[in-house]
Amino acid sequence: MEVGVFIPIGNNGWLISTTSPQYMPTFELNKTIVQSAERHGLDFALSMIKLRGFGGKSEFWEHNLESFTLMAGLAAVTSRIKLFATAATLTIPPAIVARMASTIDSIAPGRFGINLVTGWQKAEYDQMGLWPGESHYADRYKYLAEYATVLKGLMETGVSDFKGDYFTMNDCRVSPRPTPGVKIICAGSSDEGLAFTAKYADYSFALGKGANTPTAFADVNDRLAAAKAKTGRDVAAYILFMIIADETDEAALAKWRLYRDGADQDALQWLTNQAAPNAQGGTSNTNTTQLAAPESAVNLNMGTLVGSYARVAAMLDEVAAVPGTAGVLLTFDDFVAGVEAFGTRIQPLMKSRAHVAA
Repeated sequence: MEVGVFIPIGNNGWLISTTSPQYMPTFELNKTIVQSAERHGLDFALSMIKLRGFGGKSEFWEHNLESFTLMAGLAAVTSRIKLFATAATLTIPPAIVARMASTIDSIAPGRFGINLVTGWQKAEYDQMGLWPGESHYADRYKYLAEYATVLKGLMETGVSDFKGDYFTMNDCRVSPRPTPGVKIICAGSSDEGLAFTAKYADYSFALGKGANTPTAFADVNDRLAAAKAKTGRDVAAYILFMIIADETDEAALAKWRLYRDGADQDALQWLTNQAAPNAQGGTSNTNTTQLAAPESAVNLNMGTLVGSYARVAAMLDEVAAVPGTAGVLLTFDDFVAGVEAFGTRIQPLMKSRAHVAA
């Protein structure tokens, strides 16, 4: 099983809490994390893009770096690990993304890939006059299909004359082209999102579910398999989990309780308000519905593995055993300490990572 790290491009990582570690995103922080991940044999690092935060006392995600420029910097200070940047497709034309991909590929040949996101948080785009209207909630995968067609065509051939409802290319040129085989990620887990992924992407990323329920996401793999059967394409499934680990189960659970007790209610209300229109706007709402669900919105309801290093290792092996799982994407409550602990205390106990040297 492959393992990646979802690096903290926004402040405070993925915990919407006033009692979790509080920190600002910097290049130095992310360089430390990614170089540590590379040293411990992790396979890839992914950065999101976020353009408007949730506010509250924690100022959650009010402070963010930009994904492509960050990954270009990290490409220059790493040698093996794969790097994925995220394109907010409402903000950057596909021809520009193709050219940026070629540039970063020239820094790290064969190691760069792109995560495509449609955008669901209206406030991110409305503040710049880029929100296309409420119809986007229902039409966003039609938009993304055209975007991906143009992007992939330019990266593969260097030329596009595509004519569609959203994009018109007139002998558009991109040269030099990146190394063949730049991978595309999509994180949609609705049926519509998985259909898009099966047709256009190489990797499917989905949220794990619940605390200490490592196999609860299995239905997403099943639905992806059904979507792949219709396209005949090979698409790998990667699952997102947060790791909260310590020497003992009790110590790890104490941290998890502390973070939940400090949940930033004002920021969580903002999340709920922003997610609500998307939940009513067609079929492509699975991810945002889960993100804002009240059960554990303190960490965006991602799958959360809490326990001793040995217990977390065993749960990750359970994840690996779910049919169709190619890998996991990990977040941590404390990224610097978390990646180090994963590399030295958790990974050596994992049967699914036995191929990685200690």
